[in-house]
Amino acid sequence: MKLQQLRYAVEVYRQNLNVSDAADVLFTSQPGISKQIRLLEEELGVPLFVRHGKRMVAVTAPGKVVLETGQRILREVQNIKKIGTEFADQDSGSLTIATTHTQARYGLPRVVSAFVARYPQVQLSILPASPSALDKMVLEGEADFAIGTELVQEHEALRKLSCYAWNRSVVVPEGHALLDLARPLQLADIVAWPLVTYEFAFQKEARIARAFAQAQLEPPKVVLASADTDIIKTYVRLGLGIGLMASMAYDAQADEGLRLISAEHLFEPSFSHIVLRQDAYLRGYAYAFLQLFSERLTREYIEAALYAPLAEDFSI
Repeated sequence: MKLQQLRYAVEVYRQNLNVSDAADVLFTSQPGISKQIRLLEEELGVPLFVRHGKRMVAVTAPGKVVLETGQRILREVQNIKKIGTEFADQDSGSLTIATTHTQARYGLPRVVSAFVARYPQVQLSILPASPSALDKMVLEGEADFAIGTELVQEHEALRKLSCYAWNRSVVVPEGHALLDLARPLQLADIVAWPLVTYEFAFQKEARIARAFAQAQLEPPKVVLASADTDIIKTYVRLGLGIGLMASMAYDAQADEGLRLISAEHLFEPSFSHIVLRQDAYLRGYAYAFLQLFSERLTREYIEAALYAPLAEDFSI
């Protein structure tokens, strides 16, 4: 068995059985991939894929086991390569981070600036994604780790490390009636207006949804939902509704024409967190990036989380 054969089969699996797409990713030909997969199946003595003519239409039961094992093997091969590079050239390489639009735009600029100054030879990639996509990107190896700000599905192959607490505010245009309130904002005030907010805000376990449910209030009418805070602010400016967003995403100078009303007393705080694969091998500069993001993320703390069960601590 050759690693190349395993890599071809796994990539077809990752590309939803589309051999053409797999060939594009691997910079090879479709016939070459098909031939190597056939040779692998002959050696194993079992078919990995169900075929209809020349097309692969499904994965067989033994194929699923082989392909999932193959993904783990290829990740370990990549980890071995990283170990070699770590000792050969400690300050160069690549680092890919998946994160939300809000973190990419408002949470990371200071960290990225400091990191690039310290490691100019590292190619840094930031992949903005919705919160629900982050864990999948880490699981499938698209990112070295993810930085999330809301719900992440529990998965035995992942470790989640909390970094800092954050909360929400309402954003409105200048002159809005809510600015005339002589008391702190209430949930009923939010319900009274059309709402522009995050697409995950009213998912079942989201803190925003829970706050309205506990107050026995019908949730507000969401007229537009987005994963991107800048989109929320854009449509608030246009008068589509009031915005409910992360407080850290407001800048009094950059957001001229908008005003912020604190809603932090209305909702439980959320936690920004790092998501890593349990079997991840991180280069030294990856640990440096994480500690720049949060001082509590020391190498010792991260390694303890990766290699031993961790009782999550929210006392930040």
